[in-house]
Amino acid sequence: MKAGGTKDLANHEIVTLAVYLLGGDSRYVETEDIAVKANELAPGRFTWKKYQDQINIDTVRKRLWDAKNIEKGSFLVGSERKGWLLTQAGSSFARENASAIGSMNLAKDRLTLGDKQRRRTERTRLLSTPAFKAFRSGGIEAVRKQDAEAFFRLDNYVLGSLRERKLLRLINMFQNDPELASVVNQLEEKVRMSEEHDDQ
Repeated sequence: MKAGGTKDLANHEIVTLAVYLLGGDSRYVETEDIAVKANELAPGRFTWKKYQDQINIDTVRKRLWDAKNIEKGSFLVGSERKGWLLTQAGSSFARENASAIGSMNLAKDRLTLGDKQRRRTERTRLLSTPAFKAFRSGGIEAVRKQDAEAFFRLDNYVLGSLRERKLLRLINMFQNDPELASVVNQLEEKVRMSEEHDDQ
């Protein structure tokens, strides 16, 4: 974990934290919103040199693309048109480094009552799915492809970025859940392996 506040974080790490704080582990976040939040986290880092009260959006965009780069950790997926979403690596990084921006409880504080209710509802749904029940009784091999996809609310009409978003959403949401984390990760691998097989 980094210590000493945002001065110890690289700019692409700060924008990753901004995405996280704006709910980017479950939905795409717009570049402009990220720019404002990043400037709140690290005042002056993303402003013009001459006009320090104004955010330089181009600087923020460059750092977002950096955060998408494999060499920088592959923290984000997305684009300026679609918005930005945390990968599993990005979500893990943000949770581990939340204390660097002033609060040990940011992961909890950022959730509204509505967010918490949706998470509880989703958790209840997942625990009652055929995929979860099959996994618990017979492991990953016992889970049918269709049930694994239904676990993530996927079907043949959910394609591209929407499909990726649905996978990442549950991975990010339950990666620290003692009962669901392993199940979600293994079912995600099964779904992706099925996709690769179907493409061949």
